[in-house]
Amino acid sequence: MSKAIVTTAVLSVAITAAAFLLNPGPEQHRARIREAVAERRPLAGALGVGALTAFASDYHSFGIASYTELDGRKLSFGAFGYVHVFERDSR
Repeated sequence: MSKAIVTTAVLSVAITAAAFLLNPGPEQHRARIREAVAERRPLAGALGVGALTAFASDYHSFGIASYTELDGRKLSFGAFGYVHVFERDSR
């Protein structure tokens, strides 16, 4: 085997292992949803809308990445320890 193939294989395994270990859990998603609602809409955050939304969300994991949804709408996506909360449509 060439050195490049071995290096690529080792790097791929290391990245995949890191993705599994750093995949955000449900509480990380819910905490970030609460924070995002409070940042974007202070009144809603003060009234606990973020906590209610976070509590009602469903967590799904692919092992290397995860997401939450509520009523079929994606709320957040997470990978490598980072959680991104999507903007809500203004409809």
